[in-house]
Amino acid sequence: MRINIAPYLEIFRSRRVAFITLFGFSSGLPLALSYGTLQSWMAVDGVNMKTIGAFALVGLPYTLKFLWSPLMDRFVPPFLDRRRGWILLTQLMLVAGIAGMALLSPSEMPVAAAALALFIAFSSASQDIVVDAYRTDVLREKERGFGAAVFVTGYRIAMIVSGALALIMADQIGWRATYLAMAGIMSAGILASLFGPSPDKIIIPPRTMTEAVWGPLRDFFARQGAIRFLLLIVLYKLCDAYAGALLSPFLIRGVGFSLTEVGTMNKLFGFASLIIGGLFGGMLMVTLGLFRSLMIFGVLQAVSILSFAALAWVGKSYPMMIFAVAFENMTGGMGTAAFVALLMALCNQRFSATQYALLSSIAALGRTFIAPTSGFLVEAVGWTGYFIFATLTALPALGILWWLKKDIEALKEES
Repeated sequence: MRINIAPYLEIFRSRRVAFITLFGFSSGLPLALSYGTLQSWMAVDGVNMKTIGAFALVGLPYTLKFLWSPLMDRFVPPFLDRRRGWILLTQLMLVAGIAGMALLSPSEMPVAAAALALFIAFSSASQDIVVDAYRTDVLREKERGFGAAVFVTGYRIAMIVSGALALIMADQIGWRATYLAMAGIMSAGILASLFGPSPDKIIIPPRTMTEAVWGPLRDFFARQGAIRFLLLIVLYKLCDAYAGALLSPFLIRGVGFSLTEVGTMNKLFGFASLIIGGLFGGMLMVTLGLFRSLMIFGVLQAVSILSFAALAWVGKSYPMMIFAVAFENMTGGMGTAAFVALLMALCNQRFSATQYALLSSIAALGRTFIAPTSGFLVEAVGWTGYFIFATLTALPALGILWWLKKDIEALKEES
């Protein structure tokens, strides 16, 4: 049996996919610089804990970004194109904001630091809006799964650079030099905006703000199976949300691993497996297609959670822990690649900034409401029962997915 490798070579050679990787890095870099890394700077600088805790509010733009996404659908910058123009503008704002942070002292000017951190978060959330829309507009149907995977890879690498690496740099060269270096790295993303490809076809933006606000909703709900798609979006990663909600407490208190063991094995194997799973899943999607990928990866990510139930039953076991963490993260990465490809396929390119922002916010509902219930569930049924229950939460999503089979297969024809 001969395997046709031509479709895979086409993906690997794609200029569009290469630039999506760079945009993923550009999107991931600012997040820690306005929150986690900044909090570390404040802690070292002697800022009191109440102030450090209050800085969590600067993350609000990431939650509320759908409110101004219609503006980025409606208006076209006078340079580059509809999406790259906005991306370039937000990147310039980020470079200025990150460099400006280097000139401040959080302990001496906490209000100015908070205002600048909020500016960075707003600029970063705005960049995310347009980068998501650009990815939706520019990637072809067969590129979406792998494009989503390389985007996430670039994003997570950037988070390591602005998180762990930035802390190491700050210890060696100081915080101001570190933030200036991060601003320089951020400016490299500008090259992706300047030289990235435009969509294959001309896309007509909304003609009025009214159309930009209401058009995305009317367009989505005019789709066959719109309500079922919304339910699928909320439920598809629900089992993953349950599995991840209390994973560290489970490994530490439930099984008895040390902080060093959890930090080393869980984070190291988890990160590597997530990236490998996403890339492998994206490659498989080239031949499997969207529906079969969603179904197969959805089953796998549900089954993988049972490995934690097995770990809870077996007890402290290093091989079992490594297997469970690697298996769950790998299948979770595969599921994420297919899920992001689904969100892209559901977006009308005229309204992709607003529709993707809304759909991704709806997808986060499961994670938002799961976290408060997870502790009560563990107290009621124990760790083994908890992970078995988490596995079973995948069944409604898989049922809805099967119900939507024809509608999902029809998305290929619309692409």
